[in-house]
Amino acid sequence: MSKAYRFIASLSEMLPELPEESILSRTVHSDEAANVTLFGFAAGQELTEHTAAFPALLHFLEGEFTLRLGGDEMQAGLGAWVYMPPHLPHSVRAETAGSLLLVLIKAGA
Repeated sequence: MSKAYRFIASLSEMLPELPEESILSRTVHSDEAANVTLFGFAAGQELTEHTAAFPALLHFLEGEFTLRLGGDEMQAGLGAWVYMPPHLPHSVRAETAGSLLLVLIKAGA
């Protein structure tokens, strides 16, 4: 019988060290319901303003970030969590090296 779940004991093992000059991404999971991606940012790196066709969740795991959601700007660090509806303009800038988990929710969209 195939397993319908995926267990990862430590996300940090998927991204053992943060990049020094770039943004790295690792696919954690992808299927018809969701895409889950782990991002590692070097200090000063940015995902410039963009939108997504699906609802999304961000969970900040390490570091300090400046986050723009629509016209609002806020600081996000360890433990910060965000829900974004589809088509919301957003950007993420790493003020320090850090990581975050992105979940794009495709099921029901």
